[in-house]
Amino acid sequence: MIPPNVSSSAGHGSVGHPHEKRIVRPVGPLVIDIEGVTKLYKMGDEIIRALRGVNLTIRRNEYLAIMGPSGSGKSTLMNMLGCLDTPTAGHYQFSGKDVAGMVDDELADIRNREIGFVFQTFNLLPRSDALHNVELPLIYAGLSKSERIERAKQALADVGLADRMHHKPNELSGGQRQRVAIARALVTRPSIVLADEPTGNLDSKTGVEIMDLFELLYAQGNTLIVVTHEEDIARHARRIVRLRDGLIESDGPAD
Repeated sequence: MIPPNVSSSAGHGSVGHPHEKRIVRPVGPLVIDIEGVTKLYKMGDEIIRALRGVNLTIRRNEYLAIMGPSGSGKSTLMNMLGCLDTPTAGHYQFSGKDVAGMVDDELADIRNREIGFVFQTFNLLPRSDALHNVELPLIYAGLSKSERIERAKQALADVGLADRMHHKPNELSGGQRQRVAIARALVTRPSIVLADEPTGNLDSKTGVEIMDLFELLYAQGNTLIVVTHEEDIARHARRIVRLRDGLIESDGPAD
């Protein structure tokens, strides 16, 4: 069901349904503000300039794709957005907090509370069932066991896996494992969901199902950032940022 305050506009729908109308949610307050960000790496005697002065703002309720060829700075920017790395120079504010000057413990706190990660390789604990995998971030957050279980069950239900919560990863299909990973990303109720090549290890049909789920998550009010090299995956987003040689080459609507 489409929530209130959501308008509809024509554009690319899910893969296989390119002419369906799709919702465009009104954007909310600023959540990410990057200004003049550079990132340098030293490899032997060589200096690698992964980012060369990137400016980027992302607001709540956006559905954004980040694209770029190998070596464009796409992965570095993703690590920066996810507070997995800090800039060499420039400013990065996340929900008004200065990330660039944070120490490791502060960065870890933002990652755990504010950002839900979805990885190409799922990153699930193989000997734990789906419920425990989803519950894990809430253990780090210090929630009581009863609240952890309740929220993990709800997150699994939200991604259509209420009947699979006691299955281990090897008892689930690739698409189901990715749904567990998405539930884990959502269970902390983060400010943004950051997905790195979320369909990269899935067949085409399952990839479509996962992108349909992302569409539902967007409709429900989640802020989504998808990092991908696939054009058809990026077109599910409402905005595409393209990188080349450490700079933003273009930034505009997906349609």
